[in-house]
Amino acid sequence: MATADWARTMLEQEARALLTRLERVQSFALSETMVPAANLSVDAQVAIERYLMHGRRTLRQLVGGYLAWLRSPMAIHATPAEVQRRFTFVRLRFNAMLAQFDIFADVVTQRSERQNGVWLSGLDAVAADALALPGYYDAPPVACYLDRGHGAAIRRARTRLPGGGENPVAVIRVPRERMVGSGIASSLVHEVGHQAAELLDLLPSLRPVLRGFWSGPPRQQLPWRCWDRWISEIVADFWAVGRVGVSATLGLLAVVSLPRVFVFRLDFDDPHPAPWVRVRLSCAIGKALYPDPQWDALAQLWQSFYPLDGLDAPRRQLVADLEASMPGFVALLVNHRPAALRGRSLGETLAVDARQPASLRESWRAWRGRAHIMAQASPSLVFAVIGQARADGRISPEAESQLLAGLLTSWALRSTLDRSEICATQPTRHATRTPGAVISRS
Repeated sequence: MATADWARTMLEQEARALLTRLERVQSFALSETMVPAANLSVDAQVAIERYLMHGRRTLRQLVGGYLAWLRSPMAIHATPAEVQRRFTFVRLRFNAMLAQFDIFADVVTQRSERQNGVWLSGLDAVAADALALPGYYDAPPVACYLDRGHGAAIRRARTRLPGGGENPVAVIRVPRERMVGSGIASSLVHEVGHQAAELLDLLPSLRPVLRGFWSGPPRQQLPWRCWDRWISEIVADFWAVGRVGVSATLGLLAVVSLPRVFVFRLDFDDPHPAPWVRVRLSCAIGKALYPDPQWDALAQLWQSFYPLDGLDAPRRQLVADLEASMPGFVALLVNHRPAALRGRSLGETLAVDARQPASLRESWRAWRGRAHIMAQASPSLVFAVIGQARADGRISPEAESQLLAGLLTSWALRSTLDRSEICATQPTRHATRTPGAVISRS
């Protein structure tokens, strides 16, 4: 057999093999088992399945087009290198689609884990509540999953996936070591803040304001250049404090309690502020949104953990300059009025009376011992109430974990029953099918 004929034959077999593998990529609805309360929201399920269905259809067409080209007169005159080049492109697209499938498989597969699956559904409810801002944007579906490590992360909705395509849901990775306590809210709602910032177009509206301070002597400029470099993570921290109050700062403090060398690490290539500065800034944001002596007490506690004594002169000077500019910077954030909020400031949008420390304490007194009442309230508000109780020493870690585990289960069950009720009240649609018609496969 001639080399060119052999190349076409071999690569045709490889392309057909891709199709056989594609046939085994099933819908999650056919391959995953979980109790109903652990399910993703209907919006998330539909968005993921539609996205993957479109991906499978596109790949099938791509491979089919390649096979049709192989059998055409044009391919007979093509060199083996050209035949291989075209196949390589098809295989790369195939592998990229499988990588996207695995992203969502991580989210869905854990829903079959005992307890964790239901708790994840409860965290979906918390995240959706923390993201909701009716009247200002349409929040995308949110799906959570667990992973190793002490930090959380988000793959935002409507951003590009590996290999192309727009992510249909916000996928939030939460650390296993934070399950289950109020500290999980800090990580979860911080990541939600990244999605909210994208939906409100906050970073493009804030950066020009910050760069307006890039004038004067270098020492005056440097703090504002730092705030500009770190603004993405700072806005997410701002959202977390706004939604869950002191829970956000306590959770952050726990995450960044690291060896001293890392706490004072000022890396301008890192979008995260130095941990020492980040905790102090979180306290300053809390004090601005929800005035209370606890914020100064927390800031002093943090400084007692990591005193500035022994810090080299340049870093100590920069830390001092950052602290000096912090009140003005926080005021800028609180009073910022992005176009998406139509005249309202961030502070007016997030700082609600129900999350003032006095209100949270009153809610704790009213709700204590009445988990069934807490289960009916806004999940992010409940986390704020429990986090305030934890900060005030009103609840032990053991009791907190037990209470939150029950609440996550309740929220998961409530969302499942709400979905079932909606489906039950919808009029039944009977599909019509022409005799002999073939249902196309996706």
